Amino acid sequence: MEQVPLTAQKRNVLGRKVKTLRREGIIPAHVFGHKITTIHVQVKNSDFSKVFEKVGETGIINLAVDGSKKPVLVRNVQLHPVTSEHLHIDFYQVNLTEKVKVNVPIEIVGEAPAVEKKIGLLLTPVSEVEIEALPADIPEKIALDVSKLENIGDEIKIKDLAVDRNKVTILHDAELVVAQIGELVTKEMEAVEAEIEAEQAEVVAQAAEGEEKVGEAEVAEVPEAEGAEKAEETAGEPEEEVKSEPKK
Repeated sequence: MEQVPLTAQKRNVLGRKVKTLRREGIIPAHVFGHKITTIHVQVKNSDFSKVFEKVGETGIINLAVDGSKKPVLVRNVQLHPVTSEHLHIDFYQVNLTEKVKVNVPIEIVGEAPAVEKKIGLLLTPVSEVEIEALPADIPEKIALDVSKLENIGDEIKIKDLAVDRNKVTILHDAELVVAQIGELVTKEMEAVEAEIEAEQAEVVAQAAEGEEKVGEAEVAEVPEAEGAEKAEETAGEPEEEVKSEPKK
């Protein structure tokens, strides 16, 4: 694997004072590793961004620090939670003759026939795998060919991944599923949808029944209302005075 060069300088600015470095476009970092003394370094943000875009966390960087070159991997990059600005870098110095453990991303290749024919959904529960290999043998990514997934239940396991097993050891159970064709709508979802539809139908039925009862009540109240109106009219009319003839 090609080693990408990157220049760094030893760093004397520590603690909270590193904010001044970031304002100047410089990222604080440190180099650590097995049986080596950790050193504090700094790199230009623009230089690191270009290199990191090429190598990610699986490619070897030839880090030049004040004339001394060190083969390193990017072990961690701290980002600002809002701006995604690089805040700090962890470089892991490797021994090119000793195996290391790293996480390698899985890249989906091809199109699953089951998806093209709308038979099922492609499920990928695993996005990266941990491997062990010599630094120079670390793959940039592992291809996951899904072009043979034709039916619901078809799957690809760790043991099916195309890697050079003589150089790379995948540190996962060989039976772990990394890709699978699932149903478009699961039975659980069908049951939930049926339950929701039943509840909605019940609500509609109750609403219709309520409206019917209200209508019947209104019809029943009409005669009473008419009687009340007549009573009010009668009550409002003045009573005729009954005069009796005087007795002779």
